[in-house]
Amino acid sequence: MPEASPIYHPRDPTKSPLWKILHNNYEQFKANYDESCEKQYGFFRSVVDHVVHDYLKCGDLKEGFARVRCTNPDCRNEYLLAFSCKGRWFCPSCHSKKVIKFGEDVCNNILYPVPHRQSVFSIPILLRVYFKYDRELLTDFCHCARESLEIFFRTVLGLPEGIPGLVMVIHTFGDYARFHPHLHAIVADGLFRKNGTFYVFSKSDMK
Repeated sequence: MPEASPIYHPRDPTKSPLWKILHNNYEQFKANYDESCEKQYGFFRSVVDHVVHDYLKCGDLKEGFARVRCTNPDCRNEYLLAFSCKGRWFCPSCHSKKVIKFGEDVCNNILYPVPHRQSVFSIPILLRVYFKYDRELLTDFCHCARESLEIFFRTVLGLPEGIPGLVMVIHTFGDYARFHPHLHAIVADGLFRKNGTFYVFSKSDMK
């Protein structure tokens, strides 16, 4: 007896506690933000509004969908696939997909097959308030982290023209959603030359 075709069960985003909280309270939260939250969390950024409204429409068939149909003439099964917001960090469904795709892309297409290690860059607590009110400083933070790695690697390996290889991700939160700007970086454990030659750190280099 042939196996039954799998049935597509679309998710119902309106059943999510996060969706309910935002649907019922977001507009009031936004109206009171300047008075209640600006001092602690910084200025209200317009991108927040776009992200929240896109999330509230994510997975809703009324907001648009694609019709998916099997091309097998003996099947012709079809279903409606609601459009997603494709958001990062905020939408649990879309973010999970992006994390998986990003991880596969990093492993298969970006990282060179050499040793790597993780590096984390943080900011003293007294300086974090400046990043809260000026998010463009995060870009400068990334450049400073890269330049620091470059100086350190070139000095240790004695390669003034060496090029570091790294993938860097910005995080602006820590435990309990506290504002904590920091960087996570996957860093090749050495330096590249322009011809592709890689010079790896040895234990003696790190002493």
